Amino acid sequence: MALKTLIPLILLLFVPVSIAAEQLHWGETAVFVTSALAIVPLSIWLTTATEKIAVVTGPTFGGLMNAVFSNATELIIALVALRAGLVDIVEASITGSIIGALLLLLGMGMFAGGLRYKEQEFKPILARVNGSSMTLAVVAIALPTLVINTSNMVNSASIRNISLITAGVLIVVYGLTLLFSLKTHNFLYEVGLTEEETSDSGAKEDAPAGMRKLLLWVGVLLISTIAVAFESDLFVGVVAQETSRLGLTPLFTGVILLPLISDVAGYVLVVRLALKNQMDLAVATVTGDSLLIALFVAPILIFVGQAMGQPIDLNFNTFEVIALAITVIVTNLIMSGGRSNWLDGMFLLATYFLLSVAFYYHPA
Repeated sequence: MALKTLIPLILLLFVPVSIAAEQLHWGETAVFVTSALAIVPLSIWLTTATEKIAVVTGPTFGGLMNAVFSNATELIIALVALRAGLVDIVEASITGSIIGALLLLLGMGMFAGGLRYKEQEFKPILARVNGSSMTLAVVAIALPTLVINTSNMVNSASIRNISLITAGVLIVVYGLTLLFSLKTHNFLYEVGLTEEETSDSGAKEDAPAGMRKLLLWVGVLLISTIAVAFESDLFVGVVAQETSRLGLTPLFTGVILLPLISDVAGYVLVVRLALKNQMDLAVATVTGDSLLIALFVAPILIFVGQAMGQPIDLNFNTFEVIALAITVIVTNLIMSGGRSNWLDGMFLLATYFLLSVAFYYHPA
């Protein structure tokens, strides 16, 4: 059995362990650690199932599946936290997921790939199109904060309205980016298949075999989603107390800690692609994840929060907006040439580390 399959299987042991920790009252620290570790393999299996379904169903529906479910773990944890009333942590996790994808995720990929290959190339069009979309998304997310801070707006109804309008526009923009990438200009995004996809699609299968494979991975997707939701409920139930005990602010917890736990599958995938010299796919994965968070997950959380009676808006901490701007500027500069090496990856990782230190010491 391959190591990449064996490790997630072994880590699944933390699922029953986390349940035992909660039921047998081993303490909040035990529940916090074991549920966090249980989320890691479940996230990997959820992402793997999404990719396998995408291969079986074809490029259009498969691309839509990847676009919607690639960040399912982050969305589930955020929804559970929102239901628990952890609004500050959820708001921070939106910016944290974008920062983590563009700096940590892409930085790890470029650094790992650069250690094996002297220089790696990817299509500049990927960086240009996705960089422009990401810039627009960050500007849209930042505008409500800028309006509120420059006008001394304190009317909660006005803050809610500007956030809802912005969220609606972002969802429309995301729908248009899907139309652009999957239909009208899909030739720009033809970046090839991974080895696993090539082997799956290369073998001739009859219809019953293909249907059995599809049903298998749909089952894995459903089970993983339910399990992630259950473990997220355990994790969120103790995260506020445990992070407070550790001296971590809600800002640091949302921006740094939650994305680190929820996007482990992304780290594994991007580093694996970079080590195979498939930087087109690695860059497409990172930029796709960040766009999904900015244009879909964040707006969905705005609307769901209102429906839950846990109002969440786009009035972010000013430093979060500055950090987002720094992230997009640095990432666009690194990706602009369509080439990368280990030093480029180190630049991105260093930027992420410095921002992490700043968020750790930020009193908010």
